[in-house]
Amino acid sequence: MSVVEAAPPEPADPPAVEDRRGGRLRAWRPHLIVALIALALAAWVISGLWRDPEGRVIAENKGDQAFFEWLLGYGVYTLGHGADPFYTWMMNAPQGVNLAANTSITVYTILFSPLTFLAGPQVSFATILTLNLAGSAFAWHLFLRRWLVRKTVPAALGGLFIGFAPGFVSHANGHLNWTAGWVAPVVLWWVLRLREPGRWLRHGAILGVLLAIGFSIAAEGLFFVALASGVFVIVWSLLPATRGEAREAVRTVLAGLGVAAVVAGALLAYPLYMHFGGPRTFTGTGFNQYHYAEDVAAWFGYPTRSVAAWLGLGSDLAPNPTEETSYLGVPLMVLMVVGLVTLWRAAAPGRRSTLVAVAAVGLVFFVLSLGPGLKAGGQLTTVKLPYAALMHLPLFDSALPARFALVVAAVAGIVLALLADKLLAEPLPSVGEHTVWACAFAVALVPLVPLPITTDARSPEPAFIAGGLWKKYVNDGGVMTALPIATTDTADGQRWQAYTMARGGAQFRIPGGYFLGPGGPDGTGRIGAEWRHTDWTFFQAAFYGMVKSADDFDREQARADFAYWGVEAVFLPDEIQGSHTQLFHSAVESTARSLLGPPERVGGVLLWRIRPGIDPAAPE
Repeated sequence: MSVVEAAPPEPADPPAVEDRRGGRLRAWRPHLIVALIALALAAWVISGLWRDPEGRVIAENKGDQAFFEWLLGYGVYTLGHGADPFYTWMMNAPQGVNLAANTSITVYTILFSPLTFLAGPQVSFATILTLNLAGSAFAWHLFLRRWLVRKTVPAALGGLFIGFAPGFVSHANGHLNWTAGWVAPVVLWWVLRLREPGRWLRHGAILGVLLAIGFSIAAEGLFFVALASGVFVIVWSLLPATRGEAREAVRTVLAGLGVAAVVAGALLAYPLYMHFGGPRTFTGTGFNQYHYAEDVAAWFGYPTRSVAAWLGLGSDLAPNPTEETSYLGVPLMVLMVVGLVTLWRAAAPGRRSTLVAVAAVGLVFFVLSLGPGLKAGGQLTTVKLPYAALMHLPLFDSALPARFALVVAAVAGIVLALLADKLLAEPLPSVGEHTVWACAFAVALVPLVPLPITTDARSPEPAFIAGGLWKKYVNDGGVMTALPIATTDTADGQRWQAYTMARGGAQFRIPGGYFLGPGGPDGTGRIGAEWRHTDWTFFQAAFYGMVKSADDFDREQARADFAYWGVEAVFLPDEIQGSHTQLFHSAVESTARSLLGPPERVGGVLLWRIRPGIDPAAPE
């Protein structure tokens, strides 16, 4: 069976006379069971948020959750105010932010805007995260059953493994883009269908629409899918057993790809322009690609949110808990190699081509995941790797090498499905051999069963924001900021704005925020706005506990900064929360009182009104 053929159905008894609807329901029953299992497992992984979506926040990545909740709130604002979904003036006043150059998940923000409006961005965030994980597992299950395996159980095994592989569970710590693993099998499905004769126009158009959707949700992931597809197709087409098939299909496939390019290009013309040439764009991301690369030892370790870690076998070789993208463990790494050899020995020539192409994808992405320099056991060596020649090329300069490991996890799931399919479909010589294979699967997979991601209590929304009291102090569209000013490490102010946008009506803008923008070294991007004197002063107070007694210079700089931002009011809630550490509320309050004088007490916050060009006024 070749990868470009439909997998044959499982044998079944001839059906009795029955209506067509009942037959279809019976045929879909196994798939619905897989979908329910995937949904239950996703709810388990995200259960910490579901216990209290408004009161809990992902412990390991509060900043990214705040950013995605902001985007969901902005989706409501976009529809209600006719705003540009790819450039916003609501954040980083007065310059704004190029959302096309960030992870803007535009389709999600629009599609889920009714839920966001009714239940808040916190509920929409948890919903999308849950559906992403479940949908990824289910989509891979359907893909494997359609194209590669003969039975439902192996397809379910492979799909569930990929959807809940360590890397994807790790990215559930805040990433609505990288948990959208369903994009890959859906796009690959229609890439494989391009070779069907006489349907290049229809299939190309569908693929073009899917590419536009995938770009708007997970552009970096879509780049990986395109790269993996290219490696697979080139290797598969060059092998002797399948070279003839490739030659026959090349004209149809190229025609379909041409249609897909035209359709996707038309749908993405504006966002692509904004991404690569729009205002406040940049090259690269500013992240260190040597740091965000896989340690070779991490492939043989176990992730922190797994049964293995619960048993004391976890590893800490990842750049952070959200980037544990490999961590397959020694047993699974061995099983992949043994499985490929076993499948190769029993495969027909055409099937061998598929195995070689799949293995080639896994090997290429394994090497890419190691980044530009080899890391081993937590130490960066002097050994240069192929990524060093790619890291400055377009697209590669914006990718984090460690994330290439997610494709290897998908390859592992494919091998598991193919191996399980062979073992279930073909009789083995003895009961002992059955037992050995069953134990091998159990030893490889049980330690990787995921645990729920960890959560913390989040800062409660002050009545000043929730009750709309801020409208008495700031004009509609005016600028207001929480203290400390919003950054990746101090994201509360961005969350308060997200909740306000989600409710509709009058809005305020904020200076700063958590986003990617220009200003990094050599034209690369940086996280957040470039520091000014006043926001740096309040950040030092919040993050380091540094209390500064304001002098005339500080007041002069504050007047200039407030005028630059257009700030009409600043406020300090009773509780503030850092994205990675505790913040020093008393230091922020002392610094604010020294700089701005005594505050008003309004709706659970300390409030300072700012008169342009006057405040902070010199003490009498």
